[in-house]
Amino acid sequence: MDRSGRTTPGRGELTFLGGVGTVTGSKFLLALPQGGRVLLDCGLFQGGRALRQRNWDSFPIPAESLSAIVLSHAHLDHCGYLPALVRQGFGGPVHATPDTARLAAIVLRDSAKLMADEAEHANTHGWSRHRPALPLYEEKDVEKALELMAPTEHGQAVDLDGAELRLHRAGHILGSSWSEVTLTDGTVLVHSGDLGRPVHPLLKPPEPCPHADTMLIESTYGNRRHNDADTLMAMAAAVNRTVRRGGSVLIPAFAVDRTEVIIYRLHQLRQAGAIAEVPVFVDSPMGLSARDVYLRAIAGGSAELRPEVTRDVLDPGWLRELRTVEESMSVNEPAKPCVIISASGMASGGRVVHHLRHLLPDPRMTVLVVGFAALGTRSRSLVDGASSLEIHGDHVPVRAEIVNLPGFSVHSDAEETLAWLRHLQQRPRMTYVVHGEPEAAATLRGRIERELGWRAATACPDESVPL
Repeated sequence: MDRSGRTTPGRGELTFLGGVGTVTGSKFLLALPQGGRVLLDCGLFQGGRALRQRNWDSFPIPAESLSAIVLSHAHLDHCGYLPALVRQGFGGPVHATPDTARLAAIVLRDSAKLMADEAEHANTHGWSRHRPALPLYEEKDVEKALELMAPTEHGQAVDLDGAELRLHRAGHILGSSWSEVTLTDGTVLVHSGDLGRPVHPLLKPPEPCPHADTMLIESTYGNRRHNDADTLMAMAAAVNRTVRRGGSVLIPAFAVDRTEVIIYRLHQLRQAGAIAEVPVFVDSPMGLSARDVYLRAIAGGSAELRPEVTRDVLDPGWLRELRTVEESMSVNEPAKPCVIISASGMASGGRVVHHLRHLLPDPRMTVLVVGFAALGTRSRSLVDGASSLEIHGDHVPVRAEIVNLPGFSVHSDAEETLAWLRHLQQRPRMTYVVHGEPEAAATLRGRIERELGWRAATACPDESVPL
């Protein structure tokens, strides 16, 4: 494929622009044989400076030459680059489920605000290398992007320049999908997106995939296995231990789905009398807005939700909502032990960063890192035993207890991913392992080759492969 986006006549081509060698920045460019160009996911790179810098790189083809974008779900690493592409001239449809569109509106507006706030803070306090520091995109770019949303129901057939798109339930977060693209010659490309777990407490399992000629499979936990029972017990123990020493628990949590799962698990533990009944605060306007989308889905009888999920598990009477900045600041120095759930999960931005700045130096406190922490993020640094964190240009000492609970992830683990792949009725011609750090991706690729007997490869950044 050249800079204009042209491909060899009669052949489709796939280019890995992000989400390879890392768990962020998912972008897979599909050049269709008849000339159309479709982007599967449009994610923002997060983590270390080198990764974040990639968000500022020029897109490899003119943004206006893209025919369409397909979003697997509303997490920032899968939809967060969309306003930047719109700013560069993209104006085509963005295919996503209705709930993905609703959640993406919340996530993208918050992202633009955080970018503007961070640029202003950097310019005021002089901690950025750039003069002046600028946001990647602005609120007006987000609003233009949201106008392009083309809500697409699971199972609905959509034309993509002659190819056919169908989205299927992925069970990762509300609205999440795996994508099936059938080319004009009948070739089927499947992109797993972020594959959910069969034991997700709120959502039904991913729909099985019967056929794929080319498979893109995520590998976030390609070298790990979740232990749900131990995770819940470890959470209860950490909360009780912290309360006994007079401290509070801070839980950095993704606003979309992770916050909801944590509320549900705390609800279970409190009902069972397994944890102390201390105040629980949700300090994330975005998280509370996302919860409203889940509550709407519950009220509407969404086919994605487990039938036993009712309103009270996400809206219990003991939950305290912090919406204003002043309310948020009030729990930086809590008067008595409490639990604070705050975005973002990787502590890359938002209110949780201010809480970390105040709570980390205090050995009575605990930070629970729930789910996956990508390389280069503050959450990963804490998991890896950092003695200090750089926050807004200052080095903050880490004296609080750090507890890592990866079992709260709603990504499928290696066993669950392989079980999903085994639903295919025949082996794909080629399987590309994506969206995983190098060791995880390599481990999953090896197991696919050995246990399934499939041809598999670990995708490389900016690599183009024929379909």
